[in-house]
This record gives sequence, C-alpha cells and structure tokens, in this order.
Amino acid sequence: MDGRRIPIGIELVRRGLVSEQDINKALDYQKEHPNKKIIEIINILNLCSEEKLIKALGEILGEKTILLTYDNIMINIPEYISLDIAKKNKAIPFEISGNRIKVCFANTFNKAAVETIRLIFFNKGLIMEQYVTFEKNIENILNALEAKGEQYIDTKADTAGIIDSIIKNAMKKRASDIHIEPLEKEVRVRYRVDGELITVAKISKEKQSQVIGRLKAISNMYQEKQESQDGRIVDYPDFNIRVSSQKNIHGEKFVLRLLKKDSTIKGLTELGFPNDEKLIKASFNRRNSMTIMAAPTGEGKTTTLYSIIDYLNRPEINITTIEEPVEIRIPGLNQIEINEKLRFADSLRTVLRQDPDIVLVGEIRDKETAEIALQAGQTGHYVLSTIHTIDCIEVITRLRKMGVSEYDIASTVGTVVSQRLVRKVCPKCAKQRVFTDDEKNIIENILKRYNVDVNLENKYTYTTVGCDECNHTGYYDRIGVFEILLLNDEIKEAVVDGKSNIEIKRIALEQGYKPLIVDGINKVLDGITTLNELDRKLVIY
Repeated sequence: MDGRRIPIGIELVRRGLVSEQDINKALDYQKEHPNKKIIEIINILNLCSEEKLIKALGEILGEKTILLTYDNIMINIPEYISLDIAKKNKAIPFEISGNRIKVCFANTFNKAAVETIRLIFFNKGLIMEQYVTFEKNIENILNALEAKGEQYIDTKADTAGIIDSIIKNAMKKRASDIHIEPLEKEVRVRYRVDGELITVAKISKEKQSQVIGRLKAISNMYQEKQESQDGRIVDYPDFNIRVSSQKNIHGEKFVLRLLKKDSTIKGLTELGFPNDEKLIKASFNRRNSMTIMAAPTGEGKTTTLYSIIDYLNRPEINITTIEEPVEIRIPGLNQIEINEKLRFADSLRTVLRQDPDIVLVGEIRDKETAEIALQAGQTGHYVLSTIHTIDCIEVITRLRKMGVSEYDIASTVGTVVSQRLVRKVCPKCAKQRVFTDDEKNIIENILKRYNVDVNLENKYTYTTVGCDECNHTGYYDRIGVFEILLLNDEIKEAVVDGKSNIEIKRIALEQGYKPLIVDGINKVLDGITTLNELDRKLVIY
C-alpha cells in the first residue's frame, strides 16, 4: 500500500499511534511474510484501531481513504467490472453518481493497476475517483461476494454468458430454483437455497430484453408470446431444468427449477422419520389401503413419497406413478407424466387396467381423483398420494369438503403423514452452547402438553454463526419434521360418525399421535436444528 515501509512506520510512531516496540513486532512478522507492508501488518496484528490507522494513512499519503463493508457498496460490482479484474488489481468500485465512479484500491502506488482500472471506466464514459484502503479490507469484500455467489455471475458478459453463469453458479450453491425478476430499475436474480431466497445479482435494465430472449430461446419457448409459458433447458447434462415464465408489470419473470438427474433417493431415516420407523414401514406395506402425504407446497411431500416408493420397490411388484412432472426417474417403475390433455383422473382410470400393485398419484385435487384413488385402495391396491393441508387431521376435512364420503375415507385411508422441512445447523461453523432458562421452559411446557418426558441435563443447542460453506446463513441442508396419524378402528369410527376435527384429534392424541412440534423439539434436543428455526416454521414462541 505504501511502497515505503519504514517511513510510514516512523510516521505512525511520531503521531503516537504505535510504539517502537509495535514496529519491531511488525518487522518480525514481515520477515515471515515479506509481501506484506508494514501498515497492513499493523492492521493485521491489531496494533492500532482500524479507524485511526486508515485516517492516518490518508493524511500521510495525501489520499482519500475508506473502510469498505459489503453493505455500504452502493452498486452491483459485476455490472461495472469483472471480478477477475477486481481481484487481479485489488480494486473495488463502490459508488457511482452521474458520470463519476468511486473506486477503492489496496495499493495506489501500483500505477499499472490504477491505470488499468481508470482506462476501463474511461471507455465506459466514467471518471474514476480513487480511494485507498487496507488490502485485508479489499479481500474481505471479495470473499463476501464469493459467499453470495456474485463472483460467478459476470453481468458484463454477453447475454449467453450471463445466463450460463447464473445457472452454473446456482448448481454450485445447491439452489433448487432460480428467480429472474424484472423490477422497475433492474433485473434481480435470486436463488432458493435450503428453502430460502437469496439475492445473488442484479442485471441492468438495458439488458432485460436480451436476457428474456435468450431464456426463451434455450427453453424452447415462443419469442413473441408474452403469456405464461413452460419450457425446458437441455444444455446441462447433469440437470433437468424446468422453466416457467409469467408476465408482470415490469416484464416477464422466469423461474428455473433445477433437478439433478443422478439424485439419490434418501432413506426414511435420512429424511428424518421418527424412531417408530418400523411401525411406519409396516403401514406402508398394506394392500387395500391408502397413504396420504400432507403439507404445504415446498415442504418435501414428493421427496418423502419417492423414499416410500423406493423402499417398496421390488422386481415382483408392479408400481406405477402418475406425476406432474416426473421429478426423479426410478429404475423399475412405470412413471407417467400428466399434462394439460392428460389429467390425473383419466390417467388413474387407465393405470388401474394395467394390473398395478402400487399406484402413486402425484396429487389429489378434486373429488373425481379422490374417489378413483380411494376405490383403487378398496380393490386390492396400495395407493399413495398428496394433499395440500397443514397437518394430518386436516386431511379428513379436506376430503370431506371435496365431497368424499366418510365411509370411503375410513375404509381406505390407513396412514397420513404430515411434514415440514427445517434447516439443519451448519456443521462447519455452529457453536455449541447450553439452553437458556427461557428455552428450557418452552421445551418443557411443549413436551408436557403432549405427555412427553424430557431431561434437559447434558443437552445442548447451537448458536448459528455463518461461513462460506452455508452462504453465511448458519444453516446447511434441511431435514423433515414429521407427524404420523395411523387410522385405527377408534379413529375410523370417529370419521364415519362425522366427528369434528377437534374430537378426532383428541382421540388420536389418546392413541399416541404426536403433532409436528414434538418431533421438531426432539430434533432441537438432538442438536440437528434450533428453536429459532423451528419457530420460523411452526411458531412456538
């Protein structure tokens, strides 16, 4: 940064910011790190406050200085300079006003770096105003950009390059979905990672039409059509990418769903099924029965159904699935993908003439599909399906509202499973700690409500910290929180008698049914997730 190591050190001593002993420490450190400058070393060793040091640096060098943070950068850096160039020249543009752009350097004595960056912005019609900061400060900003994924998205590339970098970076970041959203002044790019949306880039409004055109071209969509469309991208051999477009007031929004082709199907234990897994598995192997997965959208219903199907899959069994769409291809299964012309109900009628043992119906949406599925369960088949409800008990209400008879529900539905996906604490950065008294009270009160004994001695939880591995969220990957309702004779009788949900739940609790919150608390006690994460999904505070 200074190019004159000792003089700056002497000047700092003269100003009373460091002692001669501090300078000697810095010189000793420099012997092992010869590429580091004295003022950088003083900062690294915390021999002087960063604020005083950066102020003195500006006065000594006659330069404008700033301590950059990721939050006070007022522009999307890749919009103005490739991050490779930023790294090479240790320079970060951080603010623009009119035709003037502010750029911070780690070393303004590196004239080649300064002139390289100045020329880049001159060719863009911008006048550069240079600042200086610590090299560590520059590195921290670039590392923060890497954690957010922006360094892989070069929004100054051509349109094909922009889309390619967005998709490839999403794959690296374990994103399930990519949102490309036209806003009033920019096009925002967000990834859904572990169920949460994070902003990773902003593209200039001027490039919006090219980005939309490129997305339509590679998705095999009509270019001129602005109504909703669906398509697929086939340019990435390891992934199935489904694309959906929808017009909004600022243009056309695109959502890309990423499905890894070689995704392995997790076992029930890995998904997070509770300890009574043997009992649950027994209920998954009964003819003349139906299992229903119940959860809101995006909570892993399909993944759990795939796990159950994979558990049941054997050469001597004929399994057919009816899905919209087929998300994972499973060897040995007959998988049917429905569309606008091929409905669930129509497909199910045909499948039942194909001598199936087990039928998976992707979703029950209406009375017709529900009645055919239930009739299949009454005639020697094992049927699995999903319904969008908040818990197991609500499934009975939903089927009733569809017009399904209570007799058909009671005689066919054997198992209902409801679930939520919660984020797991990051194993790389989470810090173990004891529960607070308030947390202990919450846990004890919840479990006591459902007659569950608990001993909190030697039980620990975790403080989420955040690191590059977890995108600085403190969480990495997700696991299911489950409740399982096994419809025994008493519960079936209550259904046939038209009992209310409250009454059915009371009977179920007496029979050993445990709601979602109980499994969630157990996963907190096992150190898998946190009370805060559980509260985010189930509201416990």
